[in-house]
Amino acid sequence: MRSREVIEGVDRCVHRALFKCSGFTDEDLSKPLVAVVNSWNELVPGHIHLNILSQHVKRGILEAQGTPIEFNTIALCDGIAQGHEGLKMSLPSRELIADSIEVMIQGHLFDAMVCLTTCDKINPGMLMAAARLDIPTIIAPGGAMYPACPTWGYYKGRKITVGQLFEVPGLLQAGKITAEEAEYLENITLTGPGACGGLYTATTTQALIEALGMTLPYMGTTPASDSAKTRLCHEIGRQIMRLIEEDVRPSMIMTEGAFENAIAVDMALGGSTNTILHLKAVANELGIDLPLELFDEISRRTPHLCNMSPAGVYKIADLHNAGGIPAVMKQLGDLIKRNLQTVSGKTVGEIVDEAKVYDTEVIRPRANPIHNEGGLAILRGSLAPNGAVLKIAAVTPKMWRFKGPAKVFNSEEEVTSALRNGLIGAGDFIIIRYEGPKGGPGMREMLMATAMISGMGLGESVALATDGRFSGATRGPCIGHVSPEAMEGGPIAIVQNGDLISMDIEKRRLDLEVPKDEVERRLRSWKPPETKVRKGYLRRYCQLVTSADKGAVFKKL
Repeated sequence: MRSREVIEGVDRCVHRALFKCSGFTDEDLSKPLVAVVNSWNELVPGHIHLNILSQHVKRGILEAQGTPIEFNTIALCDGIAQGHEGLKMSLPSRELIADSIEVMIQGHLFDAMVCLTTCDKINPGMLMAAARLDIPTIIAPGGAMYPACPTWGYYKGRKITVGQLFEVPGLLQAGKITAEEAEYLENITLTGPGACGGLYTATTTQALIEALGMTLPYMGTTPASDSAKTRLCHEIGRQIMRLIEEDVRPSMIMTEGAFENAIAVDMALGGSTNTILHLKAVANELGIDLPLELFDEISRRTPHLCNMSPAGVYKIADLHNAGGIPAVMKQLGDLIKRNLQTVSGKTVGEIVDEAKVYDTEVIRPRANPIHNEGGLAILRGSLAPNGAVLKIAAVTPKMWRFKGPAKVFNSEEEVTSALRNGLIGAGDFIIIRYEGPKGGPGMREMLMATAMISGMGLGESVALATDGRFSGATRGPCIGHVSPEAMEGGPIAIVQNGDLISMDIEKRRLDLEVPKDEVERRLRSWKPPETKVRKGYLRRYCQLVTSADKGAVFKKL
């Protein structure tokens, strides 16, 4: 075991003394040292219960003759960071999380780790650390909160989550709700611990952790406040000791086939566009290439089976009650690779064979899909030569083909101001640029803009393309990750107001309908703007980060 290098031998007396000073005994030090990597804090609703779940993990480790040692890493709340400079820190935090875990694990030579996580960038950050370190690891997703059920007003009789709450400013702007109702919704929509309860980025990545085989069955959808979550965490603590004994490592679990399974599940769910960035980043740590073409190829052959919020009606609790991720994989049948190992000790095929589908309205059979193709699509064209991403699951059929004059903005704030002042109307194609990984920097989500568009009733009459990202809560014809980004001199940098932009989802096209010689003339005269940050982590980030089509990972030095 790795930890013996730290613990054993006469020349390690100081090391043992330091452990003992922290309360560990000789008996504790004789056992495998298991890091319990937590991301609990008092700020993030998705993480406020992880200090409780970690106790159950540690109890399982102790019962199975291991020594658990807990430490924390950072966790941002993307909801609190939305709509201001704070969100520039969100995607960059993914790399910091992976790095900080690497530092703690390698600095103390732990034998294994269990990672407790819930929200957007923490989930992939911990997977990246697991892939990089390649010691026995289980991820313990914290689950989602239950939806709210308003008893009066605009949403009466509907289950709602944070996605609807983000649309409140637009509803107010359009006169569809009152200030009194807005306050009511603010106070009742978020119901307790856990990730936001629709199929947003946090909950999609939790589901994909399970689809990859990196947690126990049903852990990816079990609600945060369900008692089953504590029992599963207890079992995770016991199971990590079996992985140590059998030397089962993440590289044995997260194979190319496992990533293909995760992508297929993503497409069947209609998950967040952010998952493309994150799956590519995790695979990169293992030396596995996931080209954008692979995502589109799997999307073309995988039906969209689950009508999940924000575009649909069902919440994560509904998905769990219908059978969870094993049931989704069961419905996908031969689109899932079965003979793959998971951290549970069972193969994917064994888990699928034991699964039951309890509600075929929530998890439809392949013969009766929502759409014949998957929930995400990769678009290319003269506006996005290196690709762009669209959530088909959130676009109504009448908007699958769209052409309109460009309304060009250089930040999300410019767009929300224009919306408030009535400067954007039906038929417009909104362009938001200089929000990419380098240009932002940090590749913010455009949720404040897209939520206002939906709330104002423009979601089926305008389209939007950006080199930034979208929240999993975004719905409508919103195209993100346009590559190359504006800061790198991509065509999006030279779009002018009034230029015609066209989108064709079926043909997977996104085009700037300007003559080629005019595009070339504009590109020759284009000069990059000044970098927006001069110091700190974001300065280093924009110098190291690659483009969105590569997962916005750091360059290999």
